[in-house]
Amino acid sequence: MPGTGKGKSSRGKIVANSSKTSRSQRAGLQFPVGRISRFMKKGKYADRIGSGAPVYLSAVLEYLAAEVLELAGNAAKDYKKTRIISRHIQLAVRNDDELNRLLVNTHIASGGVTPFIHSSLLPKTKEDKEKEEI
Repeated sequence: MPGTGKGKSSRGKIVANSSKTSRSQRAGLQFPVGRISRFMKKGKYADRIGSGAPVYLSAVLEYLAAEVLELAGNAAKDYKKTRIISRHIQLAVRNDDELNRLLVNTHIASGGVTPFIHSSLLPKTKEDKEKEEI
């Protein structure tokens, strides 16, 4: 089938030309599989890099980015903002146990700190005063 951009696979089915579709499109991902493959090869993380490794890493990175953006969007909505800033990312990461463990040694520029006031510094309530009297 010359000129149609399609060829036959080994099983005889007509498939689209593989050079026309990117590996990201084939995997259904937004993150660039080819670029990550290039970085993995150039970084000398291993002598040989399989074809599935950059696809898997792209999927993991895309999932992490989506998770952080979702939580940061929720934090921005809590503060009645329409744009996500670094403060929202900081609050999202530090309030999530798993992300906090992953990014424990990471500093987010202009992120600030998580709000925390020790319980002994808070004003005493009626319940606290009743417990002291007993």
